[in-house]
Amino acid sequence: MTHSFRASVLPVWFVLAGLLLVAGNLRTAITAVGPVLPAIEASYGLPATTASVLVSLPLIAFAGVSPFAPRLARALGLERAIGLALAVLVVGLVVRSVPPVASLWIGTALIGVAIAVLNVVLPALVKRDFPARIGQVTGAYSAVQSSFAAIAAGVAVPVAGMSELGWRLPLGMWAGLALLTLGVLAPQLRRQTGQNPGAAAAAPAARGRSPWGSAIAWQVTGFMGLQSVVFYVFVTWLPAIEHSAGISEAAAGVHSFVLNAVAIGGSLLSSALIPRLRNQWLISVGGPILAVVATVGILLAPEWSALWAGVLGVSGGANIVLALSLFGLRTTHHADAAAMSGMAQCVGYLVAAAGPIVVGAVHDASGSWTLPLLIVVFAVEVPLVVFGYLAGRDRILR
Repeated sequence: MTHSFRASVLPVWFVLAGLLLVAGNLRTAITAVGPVLPAIEASYGLPATTASVLVSLPLIAFAGVSPFAPRLARALGLERAIGLALAVLVVGLVVRSVPPVASLWIGTALIGVAIAVLNVVLPALVKRDFPARIGQVTGAYSAVQSSFAAIAAGVAVPVAGMSELGWRLPLGMWAGLALLTLGVLAPQLRRQTGQNPGAAAAAPAARGRSPWGSAIAWQVTGFMGLQSVVFYVFVTWLPAIEHSAGISEAAAGVHSFVLNAVAIGGSLLSSALIPRLRNQWLISVGGPILAVVATVGILLAPEWSALWAGVLGVSGGANIVLALSLFGLRTTHHADAAAMSGMAQCVGYLVAAAGPIVVGAVHDASGSWTLPLLIVVFAVEVPLVVFGYLAGRDRILR
């Protein structure tokens, strides 16, 4: 007896729940590291410069693996590519948390590879299953991603103090979330890539040309990369910038929390506006302008850093949701969305990994944060406004 395709399709809420759980795994493995980095250094006798690579190594993996993730998705199907990446993530999280020191680096590399695949494939899944709600669904999964990232950072130190395992427990425990996500996705892993009832209409069968030769793809890539630089520069250096201006470490820590917490609101605001606008340049220009305002504010009035951190949060949350949404908005097929996502995240994370390093080097050379912040404004944020305008126009990869 044959069964209709409709009978085999999973409920929309179940597909969405799996997608949001996947999003919850995207940053926990990274943000849990920073708070316990001193303990890792002490445990293995690592110098600070070597230990800091633990934070940047996943970004390098993102850049190296992203171009190949669309090929993996085409070979296995979107769901199975996600399932494989989650399995690798579980292994990486466990390996990173056990002796010897070599496991720390091997596990971190596996984590970077796994998250790189998830980063690329998830926007394609949104494009395929929710083509009429790309902005809303992207905003929802970005908010979940940010929430879990904040939780992982916030509980790392308290959890490390609860057991003799120390820092290994808060780094390894997130394997449980990845396993839970695999369990929820299990029914989807049994089917090939197809369309779910959340999709408004069938996607075109044919795929367009390579995004690497497309102007609109490079505009989206520029927007993705530059907004990532702004985010990682301030996530890395805002506490140090504030401390040099006389703000206490405790207050600077609160401001960093404000930045990440308010980013959730920026994500939801952007996702609500995207479907209401034919052209997205109002968001893609407005978000970068807010970043310029905040950076200039930090330069001229650092005593108002709590305000500027909030403005940066709104800007960063809005920018990342739009950047991820553009992969679907500027393509007609989920395979093209995956290809554009791979290209933009490859280039974008290469630039993002270099940004904090360059800013830190300029600070060390100049002995002040003035020149680095001016470079951020004129070499990153002003071009981001330009790329935002170009990428925000109603264009399609063909």
